Amino acid sequence: MSHVETETADQPACWQRAAQVAVDRAAALPAPGERVAIVGCGTSYYMAQAYAALREGSGQGESDAFAASEFPSGRTYDRVVALTRSGTTTEVLELLTRLRGGTRTVAVTADPNTPVPKVADDVVLLDFADERSVVQTRFATTALTLFRAHLGLHSDAVVRDAETALAEPLPEGLLECTQFSFLGHGWTVGIANEAALKMKEASLSWTESYPAMEYRHGPISIATAGTATWMFGAAPEGLPEQVRATGARWVESDLDPLAELVRVQRLAIARAAAQGLDPDLPRHLTRSVVLDPQA
Repeated sequence: MSHVETETADQPACWQRAAQVAVDRAAALPAPGERVAIVGCGTSYYMAQAYAALREGSGQGESDAFAASEFPSGRTYDRVVALTRSGTTTEVLELLTRLRGGTRTVAVTADPNTPVPKVADDVVLLDFADERSVVQTRFATTALTLFRAHLGLHSDAVVRDAETALAEPLPEGLLECTQFSFLGHGWTVGIANEAALKMKEASLSWTESYPAMEYRHGPISIATAGTATWMFGAAPEGLPEQVRATGARWVESDLDPLAELVRVQRLAIARAAAQGLDPDLPRHLTRSVVLDPQA
């Protein structure tokens, strides 16, 4: 069994622990009314997108998400949240160093023995969700669960949905699909982006992701027999019928969108296995992007 299979299966337990961390470390996380930016790279950036939409959508304050390398230097925030599994990503460390002494920062990470605690004002540690696989699964979803719990948007029902996503068979025919479009609305746009990335990383699948309403404005032209369109959350009226009319497969469920992401992770692992790929070590990727300052 690959590391990523074990780590994917462990998510319900990790989410339960994250909910308690949200209580224990509440003071380190953004308070209601603060103007907040959330930054990350790759998977962490997509989780930042989901958190920002959830926080602002729940009325707890203006919230923006940025790739760490694209943080707007002229904009002011009450707090910047940096999401970094490894604690060694160059862009995140450079940003936290630049903000030090000016803007309060908190890093959510899996490894305390890295440079990030030295450059962030606060650290929230999720070491129980760390991973050996290069491909992120449980750390990303555990971090988002931490944020959801802090916002009062997590429940035991989400954990039960994750258990269902792990136990039920995958929808028939997905392993044979040649292309996947992942769709979201509001906070699930970030989840759709992460789903597309997961399939690319682990199984070299051709994937795209869009806000659901934008899918009609051009991308639906690629839908045909042998492709799949996967919705996170409630679909816009009429869209499932439009997709099915193209001959493409429409995928949705009543599971919580974060639990639905677990189903995509399972599919990515299954497709990797079917192609003889190692989902723990995707080509051209490493656990952390550390840039050589001499390069």
